[in-house]
Amino acid sequence: MPTDPESIPPPPWNRFLKELDALLRDQVQLHCIGGFVVSLVYGLPRPTADIDYYAVVPYRSIGDLQRWAGPDSALAQRYKVHLQHVPMISLPEDYADRLSEIYPGRYENLGLYAPDPYDLILSKLERNSSKDRDDVAFVATSLRLRRELLRERYQKELRPYLANESRHDLTLELWLDVCFER
Repeated sequence: MPTDPESIPPPPWNRFLKELDALLRDQVQLHCIGGFVVSLVYGLPRPTADIDYYAVVPYRSIGDLQRWAGPDSALAQRYKVHLQHVPMISLPEDYADRLSEIYPGRYENLGLYAPDPYDLILSKLERNSSKDRDDVAFVATSLRLRRELLRERYQKELRPYLANESRHDLTLELWLDVCFER
């Protein structure tokens, strides 16, 4: 995980984020998810053109962020990457307690935060696309994650808040069988 203050995001991300940082008047934290985290934090060799984020602190910054760095922004046109707010996703209840800063101290006002690998996996449970399953398999295998911890976190921190528990129970069991080493 790039938590070393000397690490730099690869092009075009660093320049994009530096320009965004210069536009911010206050400290802003993005709780990142998706392909950006899977590739830049956990090492999946796949390019991504956006930073999906679930939460922003302070929330009042969301309009400025999307205007300055969203899909239709000048920054997006220049760098061919953008920010994407993804508010409709389920994360475990205490995910924020386990966030790690990505590229700490790299930017003056912008802080990027990634969920731990178990929380990242659980964030993909509801959508369950083939790309999500590939991401889960990569993260679970490369980091040698423990099946029991994923199941426990799901049961305690995510399942009580899901609408269709039986569907998600089946998806989780499929992922444990297919994506996790025994």
